[in-house]
Amino acid sequence: MDSELQDLSSNPQSHSSPSNLDDKIDQDDHPLLSPTTPTGDGKSPSSAPPASIEELEKKYAAYVRHDMYGTMGRGEVPLTEKVLLGIALVTLLPVRVVLATWVVVLYYLICRVCTLFMTPNREDEQEDYAHMGGWRRSVLYCSGRVLSRVMLFAFGFYWIQETCWDPEIDGRINNQVDCNDQSQEIERPGVIVSNHVSHMDILYHMSSSFPSFVAKRSVGKLPLVGLISKCLGCVYVQRESKSSDTKGVSAVVNERIQEAHRDKSAPMMMLFPEGTTTNGDYILPFKTGAFLAKAPVLPVILKYPYERFSPAWDSISGVRHVILLLCQFVNNLTVTRLPVYYPSQEEKDDPKLYAENVRRLIAREGKLIMSDIGLAEKRVYHAALNGRPTVLHQKED
Repeated sequence: MDSELQDLSSNPQSHSSPSNLDDKIDQDDHPLLSPTTPTGDGKSPSSAPPASIEELEKKYAAYVRHDMYGTMGRGEVPLTEKVLLGIALVTLLPVRVVLATWVVVLYYLICRVCTLFMTPNREDEQEDYAHMGGWRRSVLYCSGRVLSRVMLFAFGFYWIQETCWDPEIDGRINNQVDCNDQSQEIERPGVIVSNHVSHMDILYHMSSSFPSFVAKRSVGKLPLVGLISKCLGCVYVQRESKSSDTKGVSAVVNERIQEAHRDKSAPMMMLFPEGTTTNGDYILPFKTGAFLAKAPVLPVILKYPYERFSPAWDSISGVRHVILLLCQFVNNLTVTRLPVYYPSQEEKDDPKLYAENVRRLIAREGKLIMSDIGLAEKRVYHAALNGRPTVLHQKED
């Protein structure tokens, strides 16, 4: 499941309006990166002097790794770390891979049993079992949450510290039961919004509230994971496509958020409004897809404290990230669940304002640094680290 596809709209600082859903899928469909695009002085990219690593890290600070493994996870590590890594590679890694595979296969079998003799919902080029009810839904929901937590345990997240706000006393409590109890809310949120740091974000949200996500259309065709994503009620999007289904995907997400807001039995949506992952110290501009429905949102802040390897998926390959994560004996995750955010009428009329106010709230409570860069700049940074010259040209209005 591509975690960079968990949002469906344009940057709050770019072109968008609440009525224009065609532009909400992904502003990164525009050709932002072009090796042949001239620079501002009319020169070709090849004639521009290459930036130093220090300059790149200052400009793209939200994606810079600060852990023991350094840039791209390829830095020189001490001998003791090499020894620990070697031991983990031959002992811990195989055990965790086997356990994770067992969990996926088990949940696939549960999904297969629960969907027997059922036809998936097919509408707007989507295919899912999001509206499954009765015992089937209960089994999928309960087993999905439990097995997601087992998966996190297998990956070294033995303890997860959850903190939530009690709006009655304007304070924080550490009781997971109370954190998950939304019976006292004036209105049920239709969508969970969270900062995006790691692959593990999705597993945590599955273990906590089992919401629906946005994923690549190709995910629905994968062995095992494809059926699981359909039972989650994932909304599929084709990032590279410019076909007419774009509006349909935006409309489906909007309708699902409104439905979850009205109906407690409907699964909530989970969106990462930043549209990509950071190193966990920053928060990027929010896109407005989660806020177009004008429904209350549940803000959640995720942090991954570390000493050796950072679980953040920023400037590191997916394979290297998973291997090093599985080789770390203990991984840590802290979660702060803020009160449900109810938009004012002004925020309902202006999704950009709504998105920005929620972003500032998460930044303040999570002590995160606000940055104005996004996925396009992340691609530029990655290309530079890999020695591929690219130029970020002006975004289209």
